[in-house]
Amino acid sequence: MKFYAVYILECSDNSFYIGITSNLDRRITEHNTGKNTSAYTFKKRPIHLK
Repeated sequence: MKFYAVYILECSDNSFYIGITSNLDRRITEHNTGKNTSAYTFKKRPIHLK
């Protein structure tokens, strides 16, 4: 059985992003490094896990 986590990020512009993942550490790293240039958080880095 695979487990998932729902997470909330606070972006540098004080907006929030909510996501779901099976690997929280990897996903937070992806957000902070800007892996996906079309992602909501790309221009709002750095992000912080709430």
